[in-house]
Amino acid sequence: MSHPLTLLAIETSCDETAAAVLRGFGGVLAHEIFSQAQIHSEFGGVVPEVASRNHLESLPFIVGRALDGLRMEELDAVAATTGPGLAVALLVGASAAKGLAIGAGLPFLAVNHIEGHLLSPFFGEAEIPPHTALVVSGGHTLLFDVEGFGRYRLLGRTRDDAAGEAFDKVAKLLGLPYPGGAEIDRLARSGNPARFDFPRGMLDSGDHQFSFSGLKTAMRIFLEKGFAEGDLPDICASFQLAVVEVLVIKALRAAREGGRRILSISGGVSANACLRETAGEAAGKEGIALRFAPAGLRTDNALMIAYAAMHHLVAGHRHPYDTDIQPNFDPNALCL
Repeated sequence: MSHPLTLLAIETSCDETAAAVLRGFGGVLAHEIFSQAQIHSEFGGVVPEVASRNHLESLPFIVGRALDGLRMEELDAVAATTGPGLAVALLVGASAAKGLAIGAGLPFLAVNHIEGHLLSPFFGEAEIPPHTALVVSGGHTLLFDVEGFGRYRLLGRTRDDAAGEAFDKVAKLLGLPYPGGAEIDRLARSGNPARFDFPRGMLDSGDHQFSFSGLKTAMRIFLEKGFAEGDLPDICASFQLAVVEVLVIKALRAAREGGRRILSISGGVSANACLRETAGEAAGKEGIALRFAPAGLRTDNALMIAYAAMHHLVAGHRHPYDTDIQPNFDPNALCL
């Protein structure tokens, strides 16, 4: 009887230095993350050069912790995120993974960061069911029709700001600390979302595209008129609902049109309480099953990369050691 496959995955696409070891589709042997959020908070956002330097400093320690008690010969492959993301950050993790793979004579797997998010709601499962997938993070707002592993069709994306980017930019306008999305979510819980009526961009556009720049501009104009500190929870709740309603309505519309009975929502914004509650209520009314990633797999992490890599490994995929990074998102590159 063959033993379950085991692999090491490394993720350094932005400001999280992460490594994970996965056995089979759900056997978590290690799940290590070093967050740089506090480091970048003084800059009000991620500085690529600072992120890269901290990846270089922390990755040996993080990988060492992930491999604690394991020998390289016990692994069947080494994987890394190769894009999309910050080029200088991607290079650190991808180069380290390639070096480890070459040194141990193991296969290398180049994993698309978006695919990691997209599959994360099904962590532990050997089969990916047909479904509609909404990926919402700081850098991406993407809607896919998924037939199964490796069979993804992009339905729509944002034409400008991603949902998470809109959260962070509005938070900055409000004078909230970085990362702003989580702070808006926290304040909104005690606010009245019906007090202010902010625009719902492209809600009735007749397609699956998104746009949040108009909402961001409307917020800037609104805030320039001045507001009382006591209004902050209501402003956050009203702004948040304007984003969430667009995401949920358009995602469920896509599911209906595609005949899908499952909707998955993943990415950092999927941790937002309003999004989870609103999507849950709306999907329940339509009889559509809703899937979110486990708590530890919503923001950037290496375990979701390991899970996607395991699907590639089982499918017999292997990628050349000289596979290049791809900083920009390309739908055609999801299956390298």
